This record gives sequence, structure tokens and C-alpha cells, in this order.
Amino acid sequence: MAAPMFLVSSPELVCASRDAGIVGTYAAPNARDIGALETALARIAAHAAAADGPPWALNMIVHSSYDRFDAEMALVERYRPGIVTTALGSPRRVLERVHGYGGLVMADVITPALARKAIDAGVDGLVLVSSGAGGHTGQYHPFAFLEAVRRFWDGPLGLAGAISSGAQIRAAQLLGADFVVVGTRLIATPESLAAPAYRDLLVASEMDDLVLSSAVSGVPANWLRPTLEAAGFSEEQLRQPGRIDFSGDIAAAPKAWKHVWSAGHGVGAVRAVAPVRQVVDELADGYADCLRQEARALPALLERHARAAGPRLAA
Repeated sequence: MAAPMFLVSSPELVCASRDAGIVGTYAAPNARDIGALETALARIAAHAAAADGPPWALNMIVHSSYDRFDAEMALVERYRPGIVTTALGSPRRVLERVHGYGGLVMADVITPALARKAIDAGVDGLVLVSSGAGGHTGQYHPFAFLEAVRRFWDGPLGLAGAISSGAQIRAAQLLGADFVVVGTRLIATPESLAAPAYRDLLVASEMDDLVLSSAVSGVPANWLRPTLEAAGFSEEQLRQPGRIDFSGDIAAAPKAWKHVWSAGHGVGAVRAVAPVRQVVDELADGYADCLRQEARALPALLERHARAAGPRLAA
């Protein structure tokens, strides 16, 4: 599943993701106003109607300060994305209306406690945002986070945060995830809204170039250090907690995060600007290679297990 990335995900990125065989997700706040959002959703819905492929998703901010919620919800009911994902608030606000047309609701959560609340609200799936995610990161290691939530949730479960290779997709699956959400690898694509300089900076960056701070947008996120420095953030400012404020037209307003670029811990895997299909193909090839390696290793593993178990069985 392609991540919904603020000021990065575009209708073209969503459609290209579907063409490549994965779920594309549009971030509703990326549209500068409701008219622009309707144009974007109409474009995506028309593509989905004309071309077979996975469903498309819309990500909505459900925080109480977000004053476009009602207008966006009306467009959701008109264009009916197959999946609505929610962030920064309770999914309860969208559940009844999305379920009313047959859509699914998945909640982004950063703690087991928030996962329980989303389940109690009636969500169809969860996306665990673990440490290492980009524009909105969690605090928990993905291994432990997955295990903790699987103890009380057997429904659809996705993992987000530093997923950048086919091997990591396979690892997430073995640890209990049903799907993954990929963000940073898809920023450096020509289909994204990212500026050329942003894409080039991703190619040139490594994990050491990231700074974790909530001072920029009000929520903890990983930011590319050169853009923080260019925007004038001091080390002292970055240590201060930020204030969440999603009021007004956040796509067009002069908010601080428009001038600071984020990336996840998997930024080092971005080696070139490449089309969405090429990125997805690389992920799929890496995943398939893991399966081949497992198949080759299985006979030897079973033989070693049988030899080790023999004495115990004889006893």
C-alpha cells in the first residue's frame, strides 16, 4: 500500500500505484481547497472505473482542529474510495458513513492503546505506524509493536515505518503483518508532488541525515537536516514540543512544514529517481528472492531439525 504523504501524494501517484499492482492512497489535505479535492478524487475514481486493479484509498485527518472535515466527508460519500484511512484522531467520525456505501475504514495508530480504541470504535483494519516512519512517526519498534497488537487483534494489520525493500516486506509478513505501507521509496518518483530538489536530496541522503522532532508540524516526524537548517530551525527549537494546528488551508497556508522535507529511516534505500512501477517491481523482485531463498534453505533446515529431534524422540 502506498502511504498517504502530505504535499507529496498526487492523483498521478495513486493511479500509477494501482497500475503497478498496489493500493494507492491520496492524502485529502494535499488539495488546496475542496474544489481541488473534488477534481483529484474525480480523476482517481475515473481511473479506477476504467482500469482493473487494487482499490484506492483516501487518508483523512480527523483531528478536531481540521475544519475541512465535513466538506471532505461529503466528497467521500460521492466518490466512494474503497478504503478510508484515518490519522490524528478517532476513526469513529467516518465509520458509519463509509460503511454505509460499503467501504472499509483503517486507522493509523502509533500505540497499542490507540489500536484498542480504534478496534472498539469498529475499524476494519489497523496500520501500525512504527518508529522510523517519515512525516508522522511512532515510537515503538516494529517487531514489538506487531506482537503486542496481534495479542488482541486478528483482523487486517498493516505495518508502516522504514519499509524499503522486498526483504523487509517478507519480514513484516513473518512477524504477523498482512500488508505494509511504503512511503519514502515513492517520494522520489516522477509521479509524486515532490519538488525535483526534494527527490535529489532523498537520493543523496542516508539515515544519519534525519532529525526526529515534533517542533515542525506538532507531531513527531523525521526531517531531512539540510531543510531544517535552511528553514532556520535551531537545535533548541527542535527539542521543543510543537503544537498541532490543522486549521485553515494547510496545503496552501504558510505552515512551517511546507518548507521542511521529511523522510523515513529507509531513506538510504533510495538510490535513484525512478517511476512508481520500477520501484514496485524492485520491491516485488526482492520479496520473490526471499521466497526462493527460503525454499532452498527449507530441506536443510528440516534435516537439521530431524537430527536434533531424533535423540529426544528416542528417549
